[in-house]
Amino acid sequence: MNKKSVEQLEKLSYEEALRKLEVIASKLEDGEIPLEESINAFQEGIALSRYCREKLAEIEFKVDYLLKEEQQAIAGEDLVIDDEEEEKLT
Repeated sequence: MNKKSVEQLEKLSYEEALRKLEVIASKLEDGEIPLEESINAFQEGIALSRYCREKLAEIEFKVDYLLKEEQQAIAGEDLVIDDEEEEKLT
């Protein structure tokens, strides 16, 4: 994907990206589009799939962090995070 396509992709919410991916999958399953268009749609689908996986990984990390933070707050302990973890939270 080119830089412009990546920037457009990053503006999508997870839900929007997933809906686009579902539309592309449906088109490809129907087999009604020309080969060249199928290849382009497949390429876009791969990018959307990767984007959705990355978004889910970010959300899972944040949820795990929040759960750890809450457990430690209940236990009366301070939460210790390293720079890499802190960067993922921003």
